[in-house]
Amino acid sequence: MTIQSKLSRRSFLASSSGAAAIAVATPLYLRPDRARAASGLADGMIGGPTGFDGAERYQYGADTPEGRAIEAVRAMKDTGSVPERIVLGLSDGSIGQITQPFPAGAPSIKELWEQETGITLDIVGVPNGQEFTKVMQDISTKGGGFDIYAVEWNRLGDLAESGGIVNLDEYVEKHKPEWDAPERGYVGGEQGVSLLNGYRGSTYGVCLDGDFQTWNHRTDLFSDPAEQAAFADQYGYALAPPKTWKEHDEVAAFFHRPDDGLIGCTDLRNQGWGYTNWYQRYVTMASPNQFLFADDGTALINSDQGVQATMEYVASLSHHSADAISWGWPEQYGNFATGGAAMTCAFSNLPKFLDNPGNDGSNVTGKIGSHLPPGRDHVDGRVSRTVLWFNLSASVSTQSEHPELCYLFLQWLGSSRIYSWMTANPGGFFDPFQLANFADPLVRQTYHDYHMDVVRESVRRTVPTINYPGATAFHNALDENLTAALTGTMSAEEAMANTERQWKRVARRVGEDKLVEAIRANKAAWPDLVDPV
Repeated sequence: MTIQSKLSRRSFLASSSGAAAIAVATPLYLRPDRARAASGLADGMIGGPTGFDGAERYQYGADTPEGRAIEAVRAMKDTGSVPERIVLGLSDGSIGQITQPFPAGAPSIKELWEQETGITLDIVGVPNGQEFTKVMQDISTKGGGFDIYAVEWNRLGDLAESGGIVNLDEYVEKHKPEWDAPERGYVGGEQGVSLLNGYRGSTYGVCLDGDFQTWNHRTDLFSDPAEQAAFADQYGYALAPPKTWKEHDEVAAFFHRPDDGLIGCTDLRNQGWGYTNWYQRYVTMASPNQFLFADDGTALINSDQGVQATMEYVASLSHHSADAISWGWPEQYGNFATGGAAMTCAFSNLPKFLDNPGNDGSNVTGKIGSHLPPGRDHVDGRVSRTVLWFNLSASVSTQSEHPELCYLFLQWLGSSRIYSWMTANPGGFFDPFQLANFADPLVRQTYHDYHMDVVRESVRRTVPTINYPGATAFHNALDENLTAALTGTMSAEEAMANTERQWKRVARRVGEDKLVEAIRANKAAWPDLVDPV
């Protein structure tokens, strides 16, 4: 091996010059006071975007999470203890929200960070869906190609156990990100923080996304008097977005008219995605939740509840596309855009992209509504649940030579002022999840008022998918067996029994004591909200 081949990409970038180097404007904090005043910052603000109406909403003082992060970076820079650049590996589809200015007159987030700190943010695009693979390659080969990884949220357990990402507890304690702030922080407060950033009671990630699965419907169909009359005649109650799984299946069956180009519902059934919709049915089988594992690590899915959820999941194919098992989100979004479905469950950005006059390919602009996830009625009330899926979380690589600086960048980027500004940007798929986001006028304009409140309430009813060591293997086993049930090669009973057997093997492989600890810690992320019937 040559000496040149041993150089990491980050080392090469740090030592390169000329065309590869990015010029950075004089940092704002080094400018004279008069220049700072002319920059457009409001009184008392030390940083934030300028140049557009409402920019002051995203500016920050010294005693804010963003301000503390920037001041700490500036102090580190004054001592010469920071590099010229940091390298962020980021999914291709989200890069635009950091690199594209928004709205008109604003800088980009990348430009603002570089302006305020003098440190270049080098972003390396990663193909969508390959984030975990690329990160594990960097960890296992000790390639040192990145300072910061952005990976699907439920991979935190596997990444932490690999030793590839930094435990951030020390930096969280020192710099006080205020993720659970009652007016601006994560929906659900401490529960939301545990759900999004935690693993085994420690912080390993900083959430950069809000991929809460959210239910949508066609308002033109539900408000049509002829449809309302026909539905009431057939089912004996008024047509409305469904509140229970029984109502959901009946409404979907009513609208399922494939010969007319209309599908009842298109919540996904394909491998890698579909089992999130099985989750939603399963976890509502008990109040407040039907858990996947008992506190002692025993799998609970090979049960009456698991079999019933699987039978419902399979039966729901009757109001799906004939190709439902192969449909992913591109087919789902494309179909809904043409007006081809009455209901669907998708990422919270579906109205952002499809209820958009600028989208010439959408036939449903002005015709989309949102509703809470269907649930089940129990003695103490109605349990409605959705899930968090895919959802990118950023972690600091243990190979980074500047872990605290990388954490400070993530605190700045993921705090409520900068994140609200970023998630409003239509240039990518980072979605809202903080209380401040849901109240922000720019975010509400991008995502629509009718949708934002439903998303916020859906977040309050969100259960985590598996985020333990072995998460990938657990999900693959469930996925394969549910697919076998969908294709008729297994019964629902066989699918759950086989999943349980495979989960036991995974538990032995990862370590049962470690798994039990993770299961118990993860319980803090499960909601206890029960709605009145």
